[in-house]
Amino acid sequence: MDLSAATFWWVAAGVVIAAELATGTFYLLMIALGLVAGAIGATLAFGSVAQVLTAAVVGGGATALWHWKRYRHPRSAPVASNRDANLDIGERVKVAGWDADRSARVPYRGSLWTARLAPGALPAAGEFVVVAVEGNWLVLGPAPSA
Repeated sequence: MDLSAATFWWVAAGVVIAAELATGTFYLLMIALGLVAGAIGATLAFGSVAQVLTAAVVGGGATALWHWKRYRHPRSAPVASNRDANLDIGERVKVAGWDADRSARVPYRGSLWTARLAPGALPAAGEFVVVAVEGNWLVLGPAPSA
Protein backbone atom coordinates (compact mmCIF):
# COMPACT_ATOMS: atom_id res chain seq x y z
CA MET A 1 0.00 0.00 0.00
CA ASP A 2 1.40 3.33 -1.04
CA LEU A 3 0.48 6.37 1.07
CA SER A 4 0.24 9.71 -0.64
CA ALA A 5 1.71 12.78 1.06
CA ALA A 6 -1.78 14.17 1.74
CA THR A 7 -2.82 10.91 3.45
CA PHE A 8 0.29 11.05 5.64
CA TRP A 9 -0.58 14.61 6.72
CA TRP A 10 -4.23 13.69 7.44
CA VAL A 11 -3.23 10.64 9.49
CA ALA A 12 -0.71 12.73 11.45
CA ALA A 13 -3.40 15.36 12.13
CA GLY A 14 -5.76 12.61 13.36
CA VAL A 15 -3.12 11.19 15.69
CA VAL A 16 -2.41 14.64 17.17
CA ILE A 17 -6.14 15.30 17.63
CA ALA A 18 -6.51 11.94 19.40
CA ALA A 19 -3.57 12.87 21.65
CA GLU A 20 -5.27 16.18 22.42
CA LEU A 21 -8.48 14.39 23.37
CA ALA A 22 -6.50 12.08 25.67
CA THR A 23 -4.50 14.85 27.37
CA GLY A 24 -6.70 17.96 27.11
CA THR A 25 -3.77 20.05 25.87
CA PHE A 26 -5.39 22.67 23.66
CA TYR A 27 -2.05 23.57 22.06
CA LEU A 28 -2.08 20.20 20.28
CA LEU A 29 -5.12 21.39 18.32
CA MET A 30 -3.05 24.29 17.03
CA ILE A 31 -0.36 21.83 15.90
CA ALA A 32 -3.10 19.74 14.24
CA LEU A 33 -4.15 22.87 12.34
CA GLY A 34 -0.63 23.05 10.96
CA LEU A 35 -0.77 19.39 9.94
CA VAL A 36 -4.08 20.02 8.16
CA ALA A 37 -2.43 22.92 6.33
CA GLY A 38 0.32 20.50 5.27
CA ALA A 39 -2.36 18.11 3.97
CA ILE A 40 -3.99 20.90 2.00
CA GLY A 41 -0.57 21.85 0.62
CA ALA A 42 -0.01 18.25 -0.47
CA THR A 43 -3.44 18.19 -2.15
CA LEU A 44 -2.50 21.40 -4.02
CA ALA A 45 0.69 19.64 -5.21
CA PHE A 46 3.14 21.71 -3.17
CA GLY A 47 6.62 20.26 -2.96
CA SER A 48 7.61 18.42 0.22
CA VAL A 49 9.64 21.38 1.51
CA ALA A 50 6.69 23.75 0.91
CA GLN A 51 4.36 21.32 2.70
CA VAL A 52 6.60 21.21 5.76
CA LEU A 53 7.03 24.99 5.75
CA THR A 54 3.26 25.51 5.41
CA ALA A 55 2.59 23.12 8.30
CA ALA A 56 5.27 24.75 10.45
CA VAL A 57 4.13 28.32 9.76
CA VAL A 58 0.41 27.58 10.30
CA GLY A 59 0.90 25.31 13.33
CA GLY A 60 3.57 27.47 14.93
CA GLY A 61 1.67 30.66 14.17
CA ALA A 62 -1.58 29.28 15.61
CA THR A 63 0.25 28.11 18.73
CA ALA A 64 1.95 31.49 19.14
CA LEU A 65 -1.34 33.36 18.64
CA TRP A 66 -3.13 31.16 21.17
CA HIS A 67 -0.31 31.66 23.69
CA TRP A 68 -0.40 35.43 23.13
CA LYS A 69 -4.21 35.47 23.60
CA ARG A 70 -3.92 33.59 26.90
CA TYR A 71 -1.15 35.93 28.05
CA ARG A 72 -3.25 39.01 27.27
CA HIS A 73 -6.38 37.64 28.96
CA PRO A 74 -5.35 35.89 32.17
CA ARG A 75 -7.55 33.28 33.76
CA SER A 76 -10.47 34.30 35.91
CA ALA A 77 -10.45 34.01 39.68
CA PRO A 78 -10.73 30.55 41.23
CA VAL A 79 -14.29 29.24 41.49
CA ALA A 80 -14.25 29.53 45.29
CA SER A 81 -13.92 33.33 45.03
CA ASN A 82 -15.37 34.07 41.58
CA ARG A 83 -18.67 35.99 41.58
CA ASP A 84 -19.40 34.74 38.05
CA ALA A 85 -19.42 31.13 39.30
CA ASN A 86 -20.74 31.62 42.84
CA LEU A 87 -23.39 34.24 43.51
CA ASP A 88 -22.70 34.19 47.27
CA ILE A 89 -19.47 36.14 46.72
CA GLY A 90 -19.96 39.77 47.72
CA GLU A 91 -23.08 39.18 49.81
CA ARG A 92 -23.22 40.90 53.20
CA VAL A 93 -23.39 38.96 56.48
CA LYS A 94 -23.75 40.21 60.07
CA VAL A 95 -21.43 38.58 62.62
CA ALA A 96 -22.36 38.85 66.29
CA GLY A 97 -18.96 37.70 67.51
CA TRP A 98 -15.94 35.59 66.58
CA ASP A 99 -14.66 32.48 68.36
CA ALA A 100 -11.02 32.13 69.43
CA ASP A 101 -10.23 30.08 66.29
CA ARG A 102 -11.46 32.97 64.05
CA SER A 103 -14.68 31.16 63.15
CA ALA A 104 -18.31 32.11 63.75
CA ARG A 105 -21.83 30.86 63.13
CA VAL A 106 -23.73 33.36 61.01
CA PRO A 107 -27.29 33.50 59.71
CA TYR A 108 -27.25 33.50 55.91
CA ARG A 109 -29.95 32.50 53.40
CA GLY A 110 -32.30 31.24 56.08
CA SER A 111 -29.93 28.98 58.00
CA LEU A 112 -26.83 29.08 60.19
CA TRP A 113 -23.53 28.82 58.34
CA THR A 114 -20.05 28.31 59.70
CA ALA A 115 -17.78 31.15 58.65
CA ARG A 116 -14.11 31.83 59.03
CA LEU A 117 -12.27 35.10 58.87
CA ALA A 118 -10.23 35.88 55.78
CA PRO A 119 -6.49 36.35 56.34
CA GLY A 120 -5.67 39.90 57.43
CA ALA A 121 -9.20 40.75 58.59
CA LEU A 122 -9.82 41.79 62.18
CA PRO A 123 -12.16 39.62 64.31
CA ALA A 124 -14.68 42.26 65.36
CA ALA A 125 -18.46 42.03 65.45
CA GLY A 126 -20.26 43.74 62.62
CA GLU A 127 -20.96 43.47 58.92
CA PHE A 128 -18.73 41.41 56.63
CA VAL A 129 -18.86 40.28 53.02
CA VAL A 130 -18.45 36.78 51.65
CA VAL A 131 -15.11 36.70 49.81
CA ALA A 132 -15.04 32.94 49.13
CA VAL A 133 -16.95 29.74 49.74
CA GLU A 134 -14.84 26.73 50.68
CA GLY A 135 -16.99 23.63 50.90
CA ASN A 136 -19.77 24.59 53.31
CA TRP A 137 -17.74 27.36 55.00
CA LEU A 138 -18.11 31.02 54.20
CA VAL A 139 -14.89 33.02 54.15
CA LEU A 140 -15.64 36.55 55.33
CA GLY A 141 -13.72 39.75 54.78
CA PRO A 142 -14.36 43.29 55.95
CA ALA A 143 -17.31 45.03 54.36
CA PRO A 144 -16.49 48.16 52.39
CA SER A 145 -17.85 51.31 54.01
CA ALA A 146 -20.86 52.70 52.25
